[in-house]
Amino acid sequence: MRIGFIATRLHGTDGVTLEVEKWAKVLKNLGHEVYYCAGELGGYAKNGTLIPELHFADQTVYALSERAFGGQDQDGDELADQIYSRADEMRAPLRNFIRSNHLDLIIVQNALTIPMNLPLGVSLTGLIAELGIDTIAHHHDFFWERQRYQTNAILDLLDTAFPAKLPNIQHVTINSIAKARLNARRGISSVVIPNVLDFSSPPPQLDKFNKDFHHELGLNKDDLLILQPTRVIQRKGIEMAIEIVKRMDGEKPHLFITHRADDEGLSYWRWLKREASVMDVDVQLIDHVIGPERSKINGHKIYSLWDAYLNADLVTYPSLYEGFGNALLESIFVRKLTIVNRYPVYNADIKPLGFEFIELDGFVDEQSIQKTRELLNSPDKVREITEKNFQLAEQYFSLEVLEKNIKELIANFK
Repeated sequence: MRIGFIATRLHGTDGVTLEVEKWAKVLKNLGHEVYYCAGELGGYAKNGTLIPELHFADQTVYALSERAFGGQDQDGDELADQIYSRADEMRAPLRNFIRSNHLDLIIVQNALTIPMNLPLGVSLTGLIAELGIDTIAHHHDFFWERQRYQTNAILDLLDTAFPAKLPNIQHVTINSIAKARLNARRGISSVVIPNVLDFSSPPPQLDKFNKDFHHELGLNKDDLLILQPTRVIQRKGIEMAIEIVKRMDGEKPHLFITHRADDEGLSYWRWLKREASVMDVDVQLIDHVIGPERSKINGHKIYSLWDAYLNADLVTYPSLYEGFGNALLESIFVRKLTIVNRYPVYNADIKPLGFEFIELDGFVDEQSIQKTRELLNSPDKVREITEKNFQLAEQYFSLEVLEKNIKELIANFK
């Protein structure tokens, strides 16, 4: 089959971009041809079809989002008309992507799920109905799961396109909670396919390229490198990571955040910096030295995300909410000691499988800090825990599991 991925962005190290790469790898191994279309392309998708207005940062798209969810625009009908008008403009290049590549199936990645690009969701809904093309809608984050989308004047539009309910769409959710809520709210059934990693591949190692990572970050030999491998957005709970660093007194810890801070505005990042300053905590964004793969720019090294993980003494993942938790799988893959907040999907779909982490319950307590200190001084125990987690993840969240699920999805269209 000829299969096309459509998304707002396929570039960088965000969860959707990373997950598409895994799906594409499985599809290619099964003999399918894969094509990409997004508003930003890079890495594995760099030769795809670029349609800039698909990006959520497009000026017109962003302005419509601000009006829809900023709590200021009360004329929902006029706003909806403008969204539909912009959606009509997007339809021709999307139709051309599908027709010029003679696609048999499209996989829409989160663009029918979270309304970061309102016209795109509307445009795809109309186009899928018009062409009758077989579609998999892969849902990572629904709008009703995000506080910033709760106040709006376009609920009818959201309930029409995010996600669309059409007979030629198969819906995929990434956790059991999302599956239940989608069915209860919209009467749409879905298949749960969790995020995965290639646990059969040899894990990355410390080598000549990444051995200077501590030095590049300005750390001394005895300084702890605590890694927050996420974007800087409020639901990541990074204030808890800062408190962990503060309470690791005497250990000279530093908190380094790997991803960008501007996906949902900079106000949260500014607040975090003020909090860290008051608490006398060293917190730094290192997204400028982290890329999808190793490279050099103007003589300066760009490290992969794996290089950052490998050099970490401790990984923090204090998220308040996650669709699944890519960073958790990544920390398991490189066998790193990890602190996790017990977010709902973790409690429902991950913890019951037997995984072991240092756990928070919405706040940083003395017990978790004490356990962290003890494990940092007990490498044998850490090896035991991380090896157990690796074996469990290999069983439940591998590419082999994804391949089985994808085969069943595609068979449903025949």
